[in-house]
Amino acid sequence: MKKSTYLLICFISILTFQSCSTVKVLDSWKSDNVSDLKNRNFLVVARSANDQTRLVFENEIIKQMESNGYRVTSSFAKFGNMNPNEKPSESNKGMIKKMLESEGFDGIVLTVLKDLKEETRLQKEGGYYSGGNYYGYYPRYYGGFYGYYRHPMSMTTLGNYVPETITTSTSKVYVLETTVYDLKAPENKQLIAIVTSKIEDPESASAVAKSYVSKLSASLK
Repeated sequence: MKKSTYLLICFISILTFQSCSTVKVLDSWKSDNVSDLKNRNFLVVARSANDQTRLVFENEIIKQMESNGYRVTSSFAKFGNMNPNEKPSESNKGMIKKMLESEGFDGIVLTVLKDLKEETRLQKEGGYYSGGNYYGYYPRYYGGFYGYYRHPMSMTTLGNYVPETITTSTSKVYVLETTVYDLKAPENKQLIAIVTSKIEDPESASAVAKSYVSKLSASLK
């Protein structure tokens, strides 16, 4: 739990300062009957210690699912005081099950932050001659015997040397995972779909959520 909370705090902090981001799906799986769940009533849960980030992600997922004909509700809107990061005890698991059943929820869409890591890239530029002539190095008269014969002592020109420079850049990479559960199925068969994605240098909660949910939706089609 401490690791999970730490990752979430880091994720929220980076959302405030970064200016660009990319989302890439690393892996995905879905059951054959994932499209047969239109009659389920889904509760969408984004595990975040920050209410705003949680709300943004849940709302984006809801918007996408509703456009595809699913019944969905935000856990933040329905259970605002619920702490999605709290690990339930064995006794609490029964309470959660009763709560979901009493509210008529028989499907769950859960998004969690799985990992945070830094990636360092080296970009090399230069280290070559620029502006040389004829085949990159030799004067034009090298192309014919008679021209070359008239300039036996001439030197070749290599152009201007561009010094080599190496630029180091570091990116924050977050690994998110979204799982979909059918609570009406037997417990060992409730997992319907799972998508694992990485987000590089997130820009803002809203921008990341839109891109993330778009990739998520495409993976489940």
